[in-house]
Amino acid sequence: MTTHRLPEAEEPGRREPVEQRGMFASFRVRNYRLYFAGQTLSLVGTWMQATAQAWLVLTLSDSAAVLGLIVALQALPILLFGPYAGVLADRLDRRRTMIVLQSAMGVLAVILAVLALGGWVQVWHVGVLAVLLGLGNAFENPARQAFLHQIVGNDLIRNAVTLNSVMVNAARAVGPAVAGVVLAAVGAGWCFAINAASFVAVVISLVSLRTDEITPETPITRARGQLREGFAYVAREPLLWVPLAMMGVVGTLAYEFQVSLPAAAKDAFDGGPQAFGFMTASMGVGAVVGGLIVAARGTIGLRTLTLAAVGFGITITITAVVPELWMAIVALFFTGWLSVSFLSTGNATLQLNSEPQMRGRVMALWSVAFMGSTPIGGPIIGWISEAAGARIGLAVGAAACFVAAVVGLIGWRATARRRPVARLQATDDVRGDPR
Repeated sequence: MTTHRLPEAEEPGRREPVEQRGMFASFRVRNYRLYFAGQTLSLVGTWMQATAQAWLVLTLSDSAAVLGLIVALQALPILLFGPYAGVLADRLDRRRTMIVLQSAMGVLAVILAVLALGGWVQVWHVGVLAVLLGLGNAFENPARQAFLHQIVGNDLIRNAVTLNSVMVNAARAVGPAVAGVVLAAVGAGWCFAINAASFVAVVISLVSLRTDEITPETPITRARGQLREGFAYVAREPLLWVPLAMMGVVGTLAYEFQVSLPAAAKDAFDGGPQAFGFMTASMGVGAVVGGLIVAARGTIGLRTLTLAAVGFGITITITAVVPELWMAIVALFFTGWLSVSFLSTGNATLQLNSEPQMRGRVMALWSVAFMGSTPIGGPIIGWISEAAGARIGLAVGAAACFVAAVVGLIGWRATARRRPVARLQATDDVRGDPR
């Protein structure tokens, strides 16, 4: 049978070449613009719900430890099922997986909104819905992380990952600030309702993508041992396991801001929901500013990741010791800056050093290290904050960053001694502009 090559414009996954320089290089890809817009609207709603949920639980229970438990319950499915979710992300169509799971999570937000607006909500309701939401996130997150590479390709992945981090943190700046106003004016239920509506935006954006401009990646065939194969693959690649180990430490104890910040707002600075909202928003604004700088001029690799961990630890330490709320808000601006630098550097390092048919499993382990560690870290930070004070809870997170920096330094020195020369992405430090 004779086969015919499609014209270039009709080849599946074929995109017109785009200029790779600049802060917003990925926006030149139409599919990425659609994806980015949908995710932005959805994430504003997500941060509104996270803020309202944290304040609601703290109000209902008057306990930072209970809040830590709820946060842990939401992340528990990621810890338990995250690695297997990565296998499914390599087996299934990632776009369709995201559409189904985003729709399901929107329904959960509707249920929570109805309970809160009706005045029926109790802590156990929040706990059950948090587990179900975490289950959706566990399977959607690795598919979403790996799908990004299919949208923009190798040359733009670092820029796209960084812009995604900017998007997340812009939403963190807007969502909590709006949630603080809505909470004070009409209560938590409307925050949950707005989040439910925001899921519509991300589903529409995914349905609207041009499938012929998505880079095809052949799904793996179902077989025994694929989960074990993923672990073995990561274990023999220092440029994979070192960032994952660093994020495991930092994710467990430093990224528990849903627990430490409301506790600090209430106990350390005698504030209310507005204070908590502005603290979180300041961190988000800092992340946006820092993320844009990283997107334009940033580098990736273990050295950059190690330096980001050190800076992250320093800024959290300052937040923990300052005496006034306005000082904490300023410090959190720089905490957000270093936070997005650490996140985007680690994420892009993994994406560029993963084989396509392993990327879902690798990014699932990233999700486990980042969010799946919360069932361990959330209750720990909650208990420490309740027993010793919110400032000590923050200080423990800072110490975790310094421990991660030591791990990164050891890994960087080890890889520098035997740096492979065959692949550009295996270098210790890769410039954002591939030319």
